[in-house]
Amino acid sequence: MSGRDSRADLEFDVVATSTLGEPARARILALFRASYREANEAYLERSLSRLRFIATATSADTLAGFALGEMRIMDLPRAAQQAVALAGMCCVDASLRRHGLFRELERRAFMAAGVASGARVLSCGRVAHPASFRTMTGNPTHVPKRHIRPTPWQQEIGAIIAQAYGVDGFDPETFVCAGSGTPIGYPRIDMDVRAEEWDIFAPVNRNRGDSLLGLCWFPDAPEGW
Repeated sequence: MSGRDSRADLEFDVVATSTLGEPARARILALFRASYREANEAYLERSLSRLRFIATATSADTLAGFALGEMRIMDLPRAAQQAVALAGMCCVDASLRRHGLFRELERRAFMAAGVASGARVLSCGRVAHPASFRTMTGNPTHVPKRHIRPTPWQQEIGAIIAQAYGVDGFDPETFVCAGSGTPIGYPRIDMDVRAEEWDIFAPVNRNRGDSLLGLCWFPDAPEGW
């Protein structure tokens, strides 16, 4: 699926990650390196093999951004045949940040699976920084929450989603996904974060490659969540 955003002179495209050729992979890797210090190329490759779609935005044949993701229908506890949006890595050129490109790329990656719109969706993502978690914390259904232990149902679903991401070590109490022992990378951007926003990230060891699994529901959560 493709289209042009004339306002920003961006051309969008979505393809299956399995079809990416070496030139496309090289451009994606270059933007990843430009976006992160100590960019972990092996992590990016694992993400490309785990998630089915990648949405890209280009400007004058230059890659301006990409987002990995997909929508799946999964049988979850007390939620059979549930639409689940699995968000993956997203990188945007520094000159185009804070203009909504992240959300637009993510949306297009989700749409590529062809899941019917209008259904309740469980939105999922792994984050390593409070600023990245803000897209979820504004939603009252988000898990995990500061100083609130996840319920057994939330823990059970969290473990299933972590497995879908290929996570070997998931802590249902903290929702921390253990890393491989190597950092994923450190963003090349200054982010203003309030002290209390770090609380839930206290057990996340970014130097080990840890991340926090976040979940939230759209437009609302099922009863009892």
